[in-house]
Amino acid sequence: MLFCVSANFRHNPLIRMSSPTTSTRFILGIDLGTTSVKAVLLEAKSGTVAASYSRQTEADIQSDVEPRGKEQDVERIVNTLDKCVAALPRHLLQRVGRIGIAGQMHGVMFWKSGQGCCWLEHEGNHIFQPRDVSHLITWEDGRCSSEFLASLPCPQSHLSLATGFGCATIFWYLKHRPEFLNSFDVSGTIQDYVVAMLCDLKRPLMSIQNAASWGYYNTESQSWNMDSLKKSDFPVHLLPEVVKSGRLAGKTSCEWNGVPEGTEVGAALGDMQCSVYSCMIEETDAVMNISTSLQLSYATSTSFTPPSTSDPSSPVAYFPYFDGKYLAVAASLNGGNVLSTFVTMLKHWIQELGLEVCDSTVYDQMIQSALNKGNTELLIQPTLLGERHAPNQLASVSNISVSNLSLGHVIRALCQGIIQNLHCMLPCQHLIKSGVKRIMGSGSALSRNEVLKQEFERLYTLPVAYGKNVDSAVGAAMVMLCDW
Repeated sequence: MLFCVSANFRHNPLIRMSSPTTSTRFILGIDLGTTSVKAVLLEAKSGTVAASYSRQTEADIQSDVEPRGKEQDVERIVNTLDKCVAALPRHLLQRVGRIGIAGQMHGVMFWKSGQGCCWLEHEGNHIFQPRDVSHLITWEDGRCSSEFLASLPCPQSHLSLATGFGCATIFWYLKHRPEFLNSFDVSGTIQDYVVAMLCDLKRPLMSIQNAASWGYYNTESQSWNMDSLKKSDFPVHLLPEVVKSGRLAGKTSCEWNGVPEGTEVGAALGDMQCSVYSCMIEETDAVMNISTSLQLSYATSTSFTPPSTSDPSSPVAYFPYFDGKYLAVAASLNGGNVLSTFVTMLKHWIQELGLEVCDSTVYDQMIQSALNKGNTELLIQPTLLGERHAPNQLASVSNISVSNLSLGHVIRALCQGIIQNLHCMLPCQHLIKSGVKRIMGSGSALSRNEVLKQEFERLYTLPVAYGKNVDSAVGAAMVMLCDW
């Protein structure tokens, strides 16, 4: 069972410097994100973070085959990973007993079995360099149009298929560049690749979490949709073997940046699941994170079964979590980015009047103005970016009167709208019926905006705890603590 960390761990802060003894063991947690890589060392006994380091990958490259493509250079990602791990204290790396790895979901890359890298020495460290690998086609990839997706076989899954999903991308190559696929015989996410290279796996292992993010994987039968894929001439030999999330994939085949040879490595996990796991102290907690976008999630009971078919119009999606549970997620595209857009608009208006003011001043002043307005009758629907379940939805303002045109009224209404939009997607009563007893609030937008906190607590009447921010690298390490 994965909710198995000690009481001491649960009540210690996740990120702090510790003073380990010479016998202390550590878990190395890694997050291979869309724009950055983060590595942390988690002290196994206390569950505290002894050291951490993150770095931007700067791996984005222009796709040479599709203008809507989003691709990244795998070598730059791996080089960034090496730098992050090497930046951690070497004497602590030498006491690492397990490695947990999470990363950006949905994306796909290709390589040749047993030939995906070469090991070499660099500045006293053993590192691996990618060899004969493709670019990483990321989750942001837009090459699969709605028309193309509609032409594909219907997935036998409760999760909808979308552009940027691994299997959809492979279908695109099968139709437009089949010769490209002939150059490789295995595929996986970027985190699956790293695990395969560290453990010298001839074929990658993929956790259920990552498999579900590719499409055409049935989480109930725990199998790929082989029949329908084969009928469509899909190259099923590229699909990885799928294992349970939280399972070990193997051991490091040699010393790596100070981490000993023979260190156990977990099968790669999804960054979303690990970020929630890092913040969810009790099984009855929900996690709400407001940064650029906004997510509210909770773990279902073990008896929960997702719908048998996908429903693109549903605002709540169910992703495989741990121990046979699912993570119910309401993921709004409209969070802190809406407030940032409003700040930019105000700043431009002020500049048109011949004045200059910095973003932070605008933001702080507009929040203070809203705090002075306890309530407002102004209504703002803040869906500037639409939603995945309602992509054509736009923003709107209504109930305007002479008395509610002040900046305070507008910002109060904007924050109300952001939370109200989330509440429509996943109401508080639904959480209560699902057994949620507390909400863990996190995220940069939430931490600096007291108005958002007030509006969230007004609609969500459950106790709310702040202060624990989500961290996929920490979550990946925490998973590896179990049964150790």
